[in-house]
Amino acid sequence: MMHAMLGTTHGQGWLQVEELLLAFVLSAVVGLERQIRGKAAGMRTQTIVGTASALILLVSKYGFSDVLGDHVVLDPSRVAAQIVSGIGFLGAGLIITRRSTVRGLTTAASVWETAAIGMAAGAGLPLLAVLVTVLHFVVVLGFTPLSRWLDDRGHGERRFLITYADGRGILREVLAACTSRRWVVGSLSVERGRKPIGEEEDWEDTAVVAVWITLSGRGLDEAVPVLGEIEGVIRIDREESDDD
Repeated sequence: MMHAMLGTTHGQGWLQVEELLLAFVLSAVVGLERQIRGKAAGMRTQTIVGTASALILLVSKYGFSDVLGDHVVLDPSRVAAQIVSGIGFLGAGLIITRRSTVRGLTTAASVWETAAIGMAAGAGLPLLAVLVTVLHFVVVLGFTPLSRWLDDRGHGERRFLITYADGRGILREVLAACTSRRWVVGSLSVERGRKPIGEEEDWEDTAVVAVWITLSGRGLDEAVPVLGEIEGVIRIDREESDDD
Protein backbone atom coordinates (compact mmCIF):
# COMPACT_ATOMS: atom_id res chain seq x y z
CA MET A 1 0.00 0.00 0.00
CA MET A 2 2.81 2.37 0.89
CA HIS A 3 4.62 1.52 -2.33
CA ALA A 4 1.50 2.17 -4.37
CA MET A 5 0.82 5.45 -2.61
CA LEU A 6 4.39 6.67 -3.10
CA GLY A 7 4.38 5.66 -6.70
CA THR A 8 1.08 7.20 -7.78
CA THR A 9 0.34 10.24 -5.62
CA HIS A 10 1.74 13.51 -6.94
CA GLY A 11 4.12 15.11 -4.46
CA GLN A 12 4.46 11.98 -2.32
CA GLY A 13 6.82 9.90 -4.41
CA TRP A 14 10.20 8.45 -3.58
CA LEU A 15 11.85 11.66 -4.77
CA GLN A 16 10.13 13.67 -2.04
CA VAL A 17 10.97 11.02 0.55
CA GLU A 18 14.62 11.20 -0.47
CA GLU A 19 14.56 14.98 -0.20
CA LEU A 20 13.08 14.80 3.29
CA LEU A 21 15.62 12.21 4.38
CA LEU A 22 18.45 14.32 2.97
CA ALA A 23 17.22 17.31 4.99
CA PHE A 24 16.96 15.07 8.06
CA VAL A 25 20.51 13.75 7.71
CA LEU A 26 22.18 17.10 6.93
CA SER A 27 20.40 18.98 9.71
CA ALA A 28 21.22 16.16 12.14
CA VAL A 29 24.90 16.46 11.19
CA VAL A 30 24.81 20.19 11.93
CA GLY A 31 23.02 19.51 15.22
CA LEU A 32 25.55 16.84 16.14
CA GLU A 33 28.35 19.39 15.88
CA ARG A 34 26.46 21.76 18.17
CA GLN A 35 25.70 18.94 20.62
CA ILE A 36 29.30 17.73 20.81
CA ARG A 37 30.54 21.26 21.50
CA GLY A 38 27.96 21.73 24.25
CA LYS A 39 26.16 24.58 22.50
CA ALA A 40 22.51 25.53 22.65
CA ALA A 41 20.08 24.32 19.96
CA GLY A 42 21.65 20.91 19.64
CA MET A 43 20.89 17.81 17.64
CA ARG A 44 17.14 17.59 18.27
CA THR A 45 16.41 21.25 17.59
CA GLN A 46 18.49 21.44 14.43
CA THR A 47 17.06 18.19 13.05
CA ILE A 48 13.49 19.26 13.68
CA VAL A 49 14.07 22.68 12.10
CA GLY A 50 15.74 21.27 8.99
CA THR A 51 13.26 18.46 8.42
CA ALA A 52 10.23 20.66 9.08
CA SER A 53 11.55 23.32 6.71
CA ALA A 54 11.90 20.71 3.97
CA LEU A 55 8.39 19.44 4.61
CA ILE A 56 6.88 22.94 4.54
CA LEU A 57 8.60 23.64 1.24
CA LEU A 58 7.31 20.36 -0.21
CA VAL A 59 3.80 21.22 0.97
CA SER A 60 4.18 24.61 -0.67
CA LYS A 61 5.19 22.94 -3.94
CA TYR A 62 2.73 20.04 -4.07
CA GLY A 63 0.14 20.41 -1.33
CA PHE A 64 -2.40 22.44 -3.27
CA SER A 65 -2.34 20.67 -6.61
CA ASP A 66 -5.83 19.22 -6.01
CA VAL A 67 -7.47 22.68 -5.94
CA LEU A 68 -5.75 24.09 -8.99
CA GLY A 69 -7.96 24.81 -11.95
CA ASP A 70 -8.87 27.35 -14.55
CA HIS A 71 -9.94 29.90 -11.92
CA VAL A 72 -7.42 29.03 -9.17
CA VAL A 73 -3.81 30.16 -9.41
CA LEU A 74 -1.42 29.62 -6.52
CA ASP A 75 2.08 30.95 -5.88
CA PRO A 76 4.14 27.94 -4.70
CA SER A 77 6.62 30.22 -2.93
CA ARG A 78 4.12 31.84 -0.54
CA VAL A 79 4.10 29.12 2.12
CA ALA A 80 7.83 28.48 1.80
CA ALA A 81 8.56 32.19 2.26
CA GLN A 82 7.02 32.08 5.73
CA ILE A 83 9.80 29.75 6.89
CA VAL A 84 12.26 32.63 6.88
CA SER A 85 10.13 34.85 9.10
CA GLY A 86 9.14 31.93 11.35
CA ILE A 87 12.74 30.94 11.96
CA GLY A 88 13.47 34.60 12.67
CA PHE A 89 11.14 34.46 15.69
CA LEU A 90 12.75 31.22 16.86
CA GLY A 91 16.22 32.72 16.52
CA ALA A 92 15.20 35.82 18.46
CA GLY A 93 14.27 33.61 21.39
CA LEU A 94 17.76 32.13 21.42
CA ILE A 95 19.54 35.48 21.71
CA ILE A 96 20.34 36.56 25.26
CA THR A 97 21.43 40.02 26.36
CA ARG A 98 23.27 40.00 29.67
CA ARG A 99 25.58 42.55 31.24
CA SER A 100 25.53 44.60 28.02
CA THR A 101 26.80 41.52 26.16
CA VAL A 102 24.83 39.82 23.42
CA ARG A 103 25.07 36.02 23.36
CA GLY A 104 23.45 33.43 21.16
CA LEU A 105 23.92 35.11 17.79
CA THR A 106 25.80 32.16 16.34
CA THR A 107 23.21 29.75 17.72
CA ALA A 108 20.41 31.74 16.11
CA ALA A 109 22.34 31.92 12.85
CA SER A 110 22.94 28.15 12.89
CA VAL A 111 19.21 27.48 13.25
CA TRP A 112 18.52 29.84 10.35
CA GLU A 113 21.19 28.03 8.33
CA THR A 114 19.69 24.63 9.12
CA ALA A 115 16.31 25.87 7.90
CA ALA A 116 17.95 26.98 4.66
CA ILE A 117 19.60 23.56 4.27
CA GLY A 118 16.23 21.88 4.74
CA MET A 119 14.62 24.21 2.22
CA ALA A 120 17.33 23.49 -0.33
CA ALA A 121 16.87 19.75 0.14
CA GLY A 122 13.09 20.06 -0.14
CA ALA A 123 13.42 22.21 -3.24
CA GLY A 124 15.38 19.50 -5.02
CA LEU A 125 18.77 21.20 -4.70
CA PRO A 126 20.81 18.49 -2.96
CA LEU A 127 24.19 19.78 -4.14
CA LEU A 128 23.59 23.19 -2.57
CA ALA A 129 22.26 21.61 0.63
CA VAL A 130 25.35 19.41 1.00
CA LEU A 131 27.67 22.29 0.10
CA VAL A 132 26.23 24.59 2.77
CA THR A 133 26.52 21.78 5.34
CA VAL A 134 30.21 21.39 4.48
CA LEU A 135 30.70 25.16 4.66
CA HIS A 136 29.11 25.14 8.12
CA PHE A 137 31.98 23.01 9.40
CA VAL A 138 34.48 25.23 7.62
CA VAL A 139 33.07 28.18 9.57
CA VAL A 140 32.80 26.58 13.02
CA LEU A 141 36.02 24.57 12.89
CA GLY A 142 38.18 26.89 10.83
CA PHE A 143 36.97 30.42 11.53
CA THR A 144 36.76 30.04 15.32
CA PRO A 145 40.51 29.48 15.91
CA LEU A 146 41.29 31.97 13.15
CA SER A 147 39.21 34.71 14.79
CA ARG A 148 40.83 34.02 18.17
CA TRP A 149 44.27 34.16 16.56
CA LEU A 150 43.44 37.52 14.97
CA ASP A 151 41.99 38.86 18.23
CA ASP A 152 45.09 37.88 20.17
CA ARG A 153 47.33 39.73 17.70
CA GLY A 154 45.08 42.67 17.05
CA HIS A 155 43.52 45.36 19.19
CA GLY A 156 40.85 43.11 20.66
CA GLU A 157 38.48 43.28 23.61
CA ARG A 158 37.84 40.60 26.22
CA ARG A 159 35.86 40.28 29.44
CA PHE A 160 37.24 38.47 32.47
CA LEU A 161 35.78 37.47 35.81
CA ILE A 162 38.49 37.83 38.45
CA THR A 163 37.84 36.35 41.89
CA TYR A 164 40.17 37.37 44.71
CA ALA A 165 40.33 37.63 48.50
CA ASP A 166 38.76 40.79 49.88
CA GLY A 167 40.57 43.44 51.90
CA ARG A 168 44.07 42.97 50.51
CA GLY A 169 44.22 45.72 47.91
CA ILE A 170 44.41 43.19 45.11
CA LEU A 171 42.24 45.21 42.73
CA ARG A 172 44.90 47.95 42.72
CA GLU A 173 47.52 45.37 41.78
CA VAL A 174 45.29 44.03 39.00
CA LEU A 175 44.80 47.51 37.54
CA ALA A 176 48.51 48.23 37.84
CA ALA A 177 49.31 45.01 35.98
CA CYS A 178 46.87 45.96 33.24
CA THR A 179 48.40 49.42 32.94
CA SER A 180 51.91 48.01 32.70
CA ARG A 181 50.76 45.81 29.79
CA ARG A 182 48.99 48.77 28.15
CA TRP A 183 45.62 47.12 28.45
CA VAL A 184 42.78 49.62 28.66
CA VAL A 185 40.05 48.95 31.22
CA GLY A 186 36.75 49.61 29.49
CA SER A 187 34.34 48.68 32.28
CA LEU A 188 34.46 47.20 35.75
CA SER A 189 31.72 45.87 38.01
CA VAL A 190 32.21 44.40 41.48
CA GLU A 191 30.21 41.66 43.15
CA ARG A 192 30.94 41.05 46.83
CA GLY A 193 30.13 37.80 48.58
CA ARG A 194 31.20 35.17 51.05
CA LYS A 195 31.50 31.57 49.94
CA PRO A 196 33.71 28.55 50.59
CA ILE A 197 36.61 28.42 48.14
CA GLY A 198 38.53 25.33 49.19
CA GLU A 199 41.11 24.08 51.59
CA GLU A 200 44.25 25.38 49.93
CA GLU A 201 45.78 28.50 51.44
CA ASP A 202 42.95 28.76 53.97
CA TRP A 203 40.55 30.19 51.39
CA GLU A 204 37.57 28.41 52.93
CA ASP A 205 34.96 30.79 54.35
CA THR A 206 37.02 33.75 53.18
CA ALA A 207 35.33 36.94 51.96
CA VAL A 208 35.94 37.24 48.24
CA VAL A 209 35.25 39.76 45.52
CA ALA A 210 34.25 38.84 41.98
CA VAL A 211 35.06 41.55 39.45
CA TRP A 212 33.92 41.65 35.84
CA ILE A 213 36.55 43.59 33.94
CA THR A 214 36.65 44.46 30.24
CA LEU A 215 40.10 44.85 28.74
CA SER A 216 41.12 46.05 25.30
CA GLY A 217 44.55 46.06 23.72
CA ARG A 218 47.10 43.69 22.28
CA GLY A 219 48.13 40.32 23.65
CA LEU A 220 45.01 39.70 25.73
CA ASP A 221 45.69 35.97 25.50
CA GLU A 222 48.30 36.58 28.21
CA ALA A 223 45.84 38.19 30.62
CA VAL A 224 44.93 34.98 32.45
CA PRO A 225 48.50 33.87 33.28
CA VAL A 226 49.68 37.44 34.02
CA LEU A 227 46.83 38.37 36.36
CA GLY A 228 46.76 34.87 37.83
CA GLU A 229 50.27 35.34 39.21
CA ILE A 230 49.11 38.16 41.50
CA GLU A 231 49.07 36.91 45.09
CA GLY A 232 45.53 36.68 46.41
CA VAL A 233 43.88 36.11 43.04
CA ILE A 234 41.85 32.92 43.41
CA ARG A 235 40.39 32.39 39.97
CA ILE A 236 40.17 34.01 36.53
CA ASP A 237 37.47 33.10 34.00
CA ARG A 238 37.46 34.43 30.48
CA GLU A 239 34.06 35.09 28.99
CA GLU A 240 33.54 33.26 25.75
CA SER A 241 32.66 35.12 22.60
CA ASP A 242 29.18 35.04 21.06
CA ASP A 243 30.12 31.82 19.25
CA ASP A 244 27.56 29.72 21.13
